[in-house]
Amino acid sequence: MDDDVEHENALQDVIAVDANDEKQGTANRLDAHTGDGIRHRAFTALLFDEEGRILLAQRAHDKRLWDTHWDGTVASHPVEGQSQEEATRQRLEEELGITPDQYDDLQKTDRFEYKRYYENAGVEWEVCTVLQATLTDTSLDRDPEEVGGLLWVSYEDLQENPKFYRQLRLCPWFEIAMRRESEADGE
Repeated sequence: MDDDVEHENALQDVIAVDANDEKQGTANRLDAHTGDGIRHRAFTALLFDEEGRILLAQRAHDKRLWDTHWDGTVASHPVEGQSQEEATRQRLEEELGITPDQYDDLQKTDRFEYKRYYENAGVEWEVCTVLQATLTDTSLDRDPEEVGGLLWVSYEDLQENPKFYRQLRLCPWFEIAMRRESEADGE
C-alpha cells in the first residue's frame, strides 16, 4: 500500500527480540508489522476494579491492525531504554488518562510469544509481557483517536463463558493472555 510509506508507524522503532525476549536491536515499527513481520517486544496491560471487573478498550476504527477489536486495557510496545512498566504507565495516561496515583500494584504476570496475521493488512509477531493492576480510582479520560469504546466486564464471566462475548471480537494477544491465565489457575 502506498499510504504505508507515510503511515505514522514508519516513523517509529520497536525493539526486536529473540524468543527469550533478549534484545536483537531495533526495527522499524511498520516493517515489524508487515510481510512476515519481525519479532519484537510488546505488552498488554489488564486493569481491574476492586470488584474484579476488567476494563476492556475497543481499538479505534482507524488502527492499521485489529481496528475496532476489543482489547485488554492497553497494549503497545516499549521504546529503546524504556521498561515494560514505564511503557505501560505512559500508554495508560495517553490513551485513558489513568495516572499512577490511581493504582499502586502494577506487576508483570506472564510473558508469551505469538504470531498472528490480520486480513491483508499486516502481522503481529510479538513477545508479549502481561501486566496487571487494580484501579482504586476508576476515573477515565479516553483519547478517541486511540480508544473507540470502553467496557467493564466481569473477568471471571469472560473467562468462563467466552461464547457470551464473541460479538466483541477480541484481539488475539488478549485472548491468549486470558487463556494462559485460566490454564495457570486450573493447575
